[in-house]
Amino acid sequence: MSLETVLSFVLVASLLVMSPGPNGVLIAKTVPTSGRLAAFANIGGFVTAFILHGTLSILGISVILVHSAEAFFVVKLLGAAYLFWIGLKALREALSRKTLAPDVLPARRKRTLAKAFGEGFLTNALNPKVSMFYLAAFPQFIPAGEGAVSSAMSLVALHSLINALWFAAMIVLLARISRAARDPSFQRWLKGVTGLVFMGFGLKLASLRP
Repeated sequence: MSLETVLSFVLVASLLVMSPGPNGVLIAKTVPTSGRLAAFANIGGFVTAFILHGTLSILGISVILVHSAEAFFVVKLLGAAYLFWIGLKALREALSRKTLAPDVLPARRKRTLAKAFGEGFLTNALNPKVSMFYLAAFPQFIPAGEGAVSSAMSLVALHSLINALWFAAMIVLLARISRAARDPSFQRWLKGVTGLVFMGFGLKLASLRP
């Protein structure tokens, strides 16, 4: 796996993790009412769900590759269309003036570590943004040939690490990061960058051949 592939994956995965979404909302709800340990348990649930998504994606891609390269190419075209669509959607949101993230209200009841882990797991396991990332964007980073599965699992681990580091930083510096994340200018800038990158990767993915 080339360094260029790894860096490209890091860029896309980082934008996905940093974009405002349910993970950040859950962390922001957990810290004020249940403490940092519960928020770190949330992150444990996030990472577990990433590994589940990644494993299922790798198994599904392997089955498709074994049976038909043409079918795999169709999946890639659908993924390219999806990437371009969410990129265009993010760019439109960046150009609009409406607030992109709602105010976060704290939870009313303190969470146990087990409950916080379960909430983190379900938030990511049922998150369509994560599901579609592994269906649409992830396949283009998997190298063909020997060692493909181990390389793919390494990318899943890297994605999980990015997620853990970002939200750990959010826990430690919650007040500052939360203010920045809810700032309309920051949101529009992040959405604009995300939109351009995802549209570019969508076009790149559509140009690949089986």
